[in-house]
Parts: sequence; C-alpha cells; structure tokens
Amino acid sequence: MLDLKPAALRIFRETLAAIDIPATLQRELAREGSRIHLQGEALDLAGFEKIYTVAIGKASVAMVRGLTEVLAPDFSSEGIVVAPSASHDLPAEFRLIVAGHPVPNEQSLEAGRAILDLLRKAHERTLIFFLLSGGGSALVEQPLDPAVSLEDVQAMNRALVTCGASIDEINSVRKHVSAVKGGRLALAASAARKVTLGISDVPEGQESALASGPTLPDPTTVSSACEVVQRYALLAKLPQAIRARFECSETIPETPKAADPAFQRSTFQIVLGRHGLFHPAHHAAEAAGFATLCDNTTDDWALDLAADYLVRQLLDWKRAHPSQPVALVAGGEVSSPVTGKGIGGRNSAFVLRLVEKIAGRRICVLSVGTDGIDGSSPAAGAVADGETLARAKSLGLDPDDYFKRSDSYTFFQKLGDAVETGPTGNNLRDLRILIAE
Repeated sequence: MLDLKPAALRIFRETLAAIDIPATLQRELAREGSRIHLQGEALDLAGFEKIYTVAIGKASVAMVRGLTEVLAPDFSSEGIVVAPSASHDLPAEFRLIVAGHPVPNEQSLEAGRAILDLLRKAHERTLIFFLLSGGGSALVEQPLDPAVSLEDVQAMNRALVTCGASIDEINSVRKHVSAVKGGRLALAASAARKVTLGISDVPEGQESALASGPTLPDPTTVSSACEVVQRYALLAKLPQAIRARFECSETIPETPKAADPAFQRSTFQIVLGRHGLFHPAHHAAEAAGFATLCDNTTDDWALDLAADYLVRQLLDWKRAHPSQPVALVAGGEVSSPVTGKGIGGRNSAFVLRLVEKIAGRRICVLSVGTDGIDGSSPAAGAVADGETLARAKSLGLDPDDYFKRSDSYTFFQKLGDAVETGPTGNNLRDLRILIAE
C-alpha cells in the first residue's frame, strides 16, 4: 500500500522545483541582437534612451533576475522591486522595497509613491518593463484621495477579504480608490513604451485580476464597485473616508478604459501561467505511478462547492481506473470567508473541510499556495488523509470547531500536517492534489 501523504508532498515539491522563472523569461523573450520577441512582435531595445523596470509580487526578484539575464551584457535597466520578503539577489541598479502582504503597510504606500515618481520621469523614448506576479494588490498601494490613511486602506482590505467576495469583486472596489491599480500605472507613464510580463494562472480574459491590473484597461466600473459594496453589506464596515466616496459615487473617478491613449503603446503577456503549473504537477504525479487528471473547473468557486466537486471527480476517476492509484490536480483559488479569529488560509481551510468526508478512505488531499503562504498562517497549506480524523479525535481536536473559528492552521500544526516551505519566490496561485488508492 502506498503512503499517500508523502506521495502528495513529493508531487508538490517536485512541481515547485520544476518551475524555473529566470529560464522562462529567457525563453519567452528570446533576444536576438537588440531585439526581443513579444507575442510575434520584435521590439528593438536600441530604440530607447532609458529602460526602467517595475517588478511587483511574490516572484518579483526571480523575474528581475531573468530579465536582467535577457538584457545583459548589451543593455541594462534600473528600477524598483517590491516583494514580501528581503533578498540579496538583486543588481545594484534596483531598489528593493519589502512591503506588506496580505495586508498593505507603510512600505506598501512607500512603494506606490516611489513607483509613481519613477514613472513620471518616462517619456516616449522610455521603455518600461512591468513584471507582475501574485500579491501585488497588497504590496503596492497609494490612495487616490490624500485624505485616505494607511489605517483606512487596511480596514477596507480586511472588510473585503473576509466578506466572501470573489477576487474580481474585491479588485473592483480596490481599483476605484487606488492611484496605482486598474490601469493607473500605465496612465502615469502614458507616453512611454510599456511591456507587462505576468506570472499567474488567471483565466484568459481575467488578466486584470493580476495585481489588480495596474497596467491594463480596467473592465470594472464605479457602478460595479458600488454593487459589490451593496451585495456584501460592506458600507458600514468601510472607514469613513472611503465610505463617504461610496455614499456619493459621483465623486469616485472612473478607471481608464481600453480607448485611453495610455494603452496604445502597451503590450501584456503571461509568460508563465496555469499550464506552467499543471504540466510539471501532471508529470510528477504520472512519474510516481498515478493515473492523473487535471481539472481547473473550481477556480474562484466557494470552498464547500469546490471541495465536494473535486472529491466526486476523484472518485469518478478512480472508478475509471480501478487497478491503479489515481491523482487529481486542480489549480486556482477558492473563496473562503473568514468567520473567526484563528490562524489559517483558504488552502488549509479547504483540506480541513474534507477531513470528515475522506475519513476511513484511502484518499489524501493536499492544498497549498505555490508562494509558500496561506492567508494569515506561516504555512503554504495542509495535507490530510483517511486517518486524520481519528488522529484528531484522539487529541481532542474537532475539525468543525476549528473550521468555524477560521483556525485551520492550528488544527494541522498540532497534527504535524501543516505544509511549511517558507516563501518560495514563486506564485502561480494555489495547487490542490487529491490522490486515491
């Protein structure tokens, strides 16, 4: 019989090891002489007086390393890197700002100011690379309204991420109170040539969800942001300076749309997406002897619906392969409202919700953030199998109680089943691996 938990963990770690961000950028940009290739277009670096780089997100350091290797030795760049943790692996021409995630902090506002100051120097012979990965919405912020304080921004973010809204709904509100989200970084360097490279598994057509779309035309509107505030009864939870705007929505400036001249000299490309996560995960699972199915259907679903669906898919897949162990690989994010004051995140909450459903079965469930961070916890996520419930009961741990208190990390930490990697320098959102024997 297979030891299912170590098998799931091994698949996860092999998947992480296979994702090489610097090599991906070198391959995708494929420089020949002074030209780099972007979605079939050849961009001549020699035509610019200055090259700036703005890198935002959990994979920002690795992306800058990759871009620097593409440009060297003939071209160089300078700029700003905003990341959730310190790094000593950056060229001297780059300023590193370690900012807040998942909640913006003073350094997040500092990053917003610094980036806007840099972009104001750009002109038509300036090339700007924007390197975006997950976490950017919190890492970089600057309110449109000077009357809005850091404490106001933090209170708004807490209200948004705990109300059960989808990431698109959350971003529609964030974008309309921010000077750096929803296309406004592109607006700040309107005349420059802008190239945005992203690492994310956001679905096609939802690219503006990445870091709240700072360089893309914004598909949301003031009206849609107000609808989110109303739908989730957020008005009373917003700080006064922000609430006043939504009480009188005519005072909220609209975000730039596709026809704005700021986007005429702008290119956006996902250089590492969901297939960059699914392919190595599928390969690792198949190499371990599992008949493997990839399913991204549950991206952005409510946690309970996603959990039930994926377990059904796993059991159906097992019935189709009765003589072989099977694996189901799923990506994307699930929506998990915070209902208590515990420590955890959507990944460990997802696994916790399935502890009772898989009890006594030869099934294992792992859910992790590829960035190594799960909500408010120090873990990437958690892993459980058919014996987890019995082990928990022997220690007096009630899964339902811990779920209600949003304390999923504590539950799994006591069992030794919290998956702790530390920050990985990567971000392709979440990975779920369900296996059955």
